[in-house]
Amino acid sequence: MPDSPTTAVVTTAGVGPRTRTRTGPSARAGGRPARPGLVLAVTCLALAVVVSAMASLNVALPDIAVQTHADQTQQSWIVDAYSLVFASLLLPAGALGDRFGRRRALVVGLLVYGVASVGGALTATPEVLIGLRAVAGAGAALVMPATLSTITGTFPREQRARAVSIWAAVAGAAGVLGLLASGLLLQAWTWPAVFWFSAALVVVALVGTLVVVPESAERGAPRLDLVGAVLAAVGVAVLVHAVIQAPVDGWGAPTTLIGLGAGALLLVGFVGWELRREHPLLDPRLFRNRRFAAGSVSITLQFFALFGFMFVLMQYLQLVRGDSALHAALSLLAMPLGMVPMSRLSPALTARFGARGPWTLGLLGVATGLALLARLDTGSSYAMVATGLVPLGAGLGLAMPPATTAITDALPQHLQNVGSAVNDLGRELGGALGIAVLASLLDGTYRASLHLPAGVPARAAEAAHSSLAAATMVGGAVVGPARTAFVDGLHVALLAAAGVALLAALVVTWLLRGPKTGRAASHR
Repeated sequence: MPDSPTTAVVTTAGVGPRTRTRTGPSARAGGRPARPGLVLAVTCLALAVVVSAMASLNVALPDIAVQTHADQTQQSWIVDAYSLVFASLLLPAGALGDRFGRRRALVVGLLVYGVASVGGALTATPEVLIGLRAVAGAGAALVMPATLSTITGTFPREQRARAVSIWAAVAGAAGVLGLLASGLLLQAWTWPAVFWFSAALVVVALVGTLVVVPESAERGAPRLDLVGAVLAAVGVAVLVHAVIQAPVDGWGAPTTLIGLGAGALLLVGFVGWELRREHPLLDPRLFRNRRFAAGSVSITLQFFALFGFMFVLMQYLQLVRGDSALHAALSLLAMPLGMVPMSRLSPALTARFGARGPWTLGLLGVATGLALLARLDTGSSYAMVATGLVPLGAGLGLAMPPATTAITDALPQHLQNVGSAVNDLGRELGGALGIAVLASLLDGTYRASLHLPAGVPARAAEAAHSSLAAATMVGGAVVGPARTAFVDGLHVALLAAAGVALLAALVVTWLLRGPKTGRAASHR
């Protein structure tokens, strides 16, 4: 294939034919032919940096709270500010990458993220740290869609599924590896080391991007849909903010209901606006493609279960089993042990049997793993924990590659960044919902199940009812009942997560009904 740009006429749903100039798989980086293996390594490193950012900070949060004097609300927003900005800017950032270049989006996003990480390491106040986390989220929104769209644009179709499976494995395992890295760093240094480590990885990813990643700007692209970008960003921001605050304010609180309603109305307005545009930011008609719809729903529900499960299990490991942060992170390594090999096997199974079988089987594996973890109690051994983690990881490894491939294969090359943004938005929105909903179920069951012995002072009883962490700090007679109540809440939360995974399996089976469930079906 020649290295020079090629011209093609493309037609997409809701978009008329137009001539565009694009760069193919043999695109050049700095005048040299692209090397797909190196491109995959660099983009996966950039992906791992931004995916691990939220999970890794959870380990450092207790130290941050002590040294910056952050209250409970500020601690929540140190983590959530990143997710809020990340999720709200994904669609606009994806469109910018398609228009101005995915390599350029990677470079700018990594620079923004790296500067915010350095600032985070140097700050001593929670307010500034929250602001810097929001800035890092903006950088991550440029990076993450560009990683996947660069891979789909660099690899030829016959190799793309395997490359996407590696991307999906990194996306799924990076959170656990981030927890482990943070735990190791905190054994020797204080919390700023977590930010310095992220900044160092950004430097490596940035140099790699400049050296080996090809540019793939779409010349002659239509003007950016600014109204659609604003509606999408504000609508997602309002909706995610309401979801994040719901466990604190209450799901029935006026602020929560107003936020959910306003976010939903803005997104309905976004759909209406996009349907009237000749060149929409995201054409809602794409969801008529059953594979695209199945991929979007599956990714959202998978990460609802995954992020919510990690939120619950990390507390169980540290507060019920008494593990250190590092030991808790090491305990989760059983999950990528199942995830990584199955994600590599998934494309071969899909090619042999079609997407529906391995995809559905993976989701059933997720549900099985979560149901097994829901059987944990205050005296469970690590063997019981690992018994649930292995099928959970294996299920994610089977289900994530076909879901991601279904989204990217449904779109032409010039819309790959927007397709990647849809995939990433499903992850972030599903994750935020999973944490919020499972946290509410856990908290509600914990409070209802907590029965303290007679004679406990009122102040200690009030602290114990607020959380297991507070009960542990009080100590004495409240700790045992509090741990039992927490496990009751864990049972409810993880069974709900298993139910969500089963729902995803049913939706995927229904959407992929019929004889064509392989790659060819993606072009219906």
